Parts: sequence; structure tokens; C-alpha cells
Amino acid sequence: MGMTEQLPTRLLVAIGGNATHPENIKGTSDEQKELAARTAQALLPLAKLDNELIITHGNGPVVGKILMRQALTQDRIPPMSLDICVAHSQGGIAYLIMQAMENALREIDNPRHVACLLTQVEVDPNDPEFQAPSKPVGPFFTEEQAKDLGRELGWLMKPDAGRGWRHVVPSPKPRHIVDLSLIQVLARRGTVVIAGGGGGIPVVRGPKGVRHGVTAVIDKDLTSAHMANALDVKHMLILTAVSKIAVNFGKPDQRFLDRVSLKEIKALHAEGHFPLGSMGPKVTAAIRFLEGGGERVIIGHLEEAKQAFSGESGTHIVADHIS
Repeated sequence: MGMTEQLPTRLLVAIGGNATHPENIKGTSDEQKELAARTAQALLPLAKLDNELIITHGNGPVVGKILMRQALTQDRIPPMSLDICVAHSQGGIAYLIMQAMENALREIDNPRHVACLLTQVEVDPNDPEFQAPSKPVGPFFTEEQAKDLGRELGWLMKPDAGRGWRHVVPSPKPRHIVDLSLIQVLARRGTVVIAGGGGGIPVVRGPKGVRHGVTAVIDKDLTSAHMANALDVKHMLILTAVSKIAVNFGKPDQRFLDRVSLKEIKALHAEGHFPLGSMGPKVTAAIRFLEGGGERVIIGHLEEAKQAFSGESGTHIVADHIS
């Protein structure tokens, strides 16, 4: 976005798991609070604007740790179902971000409120993922450990990216964000809304609107794209651990992308430039968002949120009708 263009007043920001729990930390509460404070500082320039601001976030590897904790204590404490584990991770992570953001705003005498909405997301009970799960959660194990855990806990274990074995769960596509109108009302009154954490709590809807949770983890970037489209938000910012996305990643002819059209990114994706285990889900979500009526997706580094938003950093993927 050039500086001549008007900054959008409605924005959805999706932050990755690295914002609250990168892989290189032990995961203590103090570490997570420190990371949340850094995330809040990175997002503060956006929260200071007179805008509608919605924040979504990942929940890895926290939900994996919850599952591991249950595995270690299962003979003493009955394990919780996966939907409740997702709810736990959603609430805990959103609490840290909410508190850190309000603290950052108060320090500059800004009275803006930040609210967290525990978010259920409806999925299709017949989604093919329930028959062929693909989403890895939690830590890596050796093949021997994985087989033991699989037998002991009934977990489906699969090798992941050549780095070891992981617990794999269904990852159905999001169909409907529950209580979307509440997110909209809060955002319109100026509240920074944190919602859809970890892709949302997966539920299915029966007759009369009766819902119940299912064993799954929804892709948080797809939920973010779905939420932005449903709220008619035209600009989405996906913040991760890299400044830009690249083609031929890690090869001598690696090339970073600055600005690319929807048509171009779809062609590159079809050529296999964005692997499933890294940038693939983000690019898929970007494509879905733009095809659903969005105008611009910016993929950039969390610490460069302001620069990415104003066009000085990040990869900007724009709808084909935008020159």
C-alpha cells in the first residue's frame, strides 16, 4: 500500500503461534507474558488508529502441550475432549494478548478497550478430514515413542516434514463463525476484538440450532479468511515469523515477493512453491479471502506490523481488479 493510498479503517489481523509461543522457548508463564507484551507493542500502532480492528491468533503449540499434559496424567485425571482443549488454549492465549494490549494502550493514555470472545466455529460433520486427518498438533516424537503413544492413547501418529512423528487430528474447513454479529457490534463501537483463536472451537450444528463439540482443530488462517469475508472486511494482515514470502525458498534462485496479484499467487501455488508445512496454509487462506471479496492480504513479520500495513514491508497479495 503506497503512502498515497488511504489506510483502511477496517482490518483483520491474524497472528501466528510464534506471537505467544515460538518453538525456541520453554513455555513458562513469564516467557508467554513477555511475548504477549512484545506482540502488543507491535500491534499498538494499528490499535492507536481510529479503526475497526479484529485480531485472530493461532494456538500451537499450546494445544499440543495440553494434550501432552493429559497424556501424562490420564491415570489420575480423566482427559478432556479436543474441543475443550481448544477452548482452554483459546482463552489462555487471548487473555495474555488482551491484557498486554490494554496495558500498552493505557501506557500511552489511550482508553480503547480490548475484548476476547470465546468463539465456536461450525464445521461439516461429513468433512472428508474426519475420515483422513491431516493436521499435526503438539511436539515431535521418535517413531518408537509415537507407536507407544498411539497404542496407549488411541492417537493417530504420522511422520511430519522429516523432523519426527506427531499426533494428527482432523482439520475440517470452517463453515460458519458462531456469534459473528457480536464480533461486528464490538468492533463497530471501537473495541479491539480478539476472536477465533486457534481456528475456533470446532462444533457441529444439529436440528433447532443445537451444537456440540467435535474432535478437530480448524486451520486458523482459513477461519480468519472466513471471518473477514463474513464481516465484509477488505484487508487482512497475516503476521508470522518471516518478513516476506518467497518462491524457490531455500534454493539459489530464491526470490522474495513484494506485490503479487491473486492470479499470479494462484499460479505459483499450483507450481508447489508454498509447502503445506510452512507457507501453504497462509497462501491458501489468502486466495480464499480474495476470492471471497477481499481486496488485499499482507503477509509479514509480527515485529514489522506497522511497516507491513503501510506498504513498506511484507508481501502484498491483491485482488486482480486492483491495479
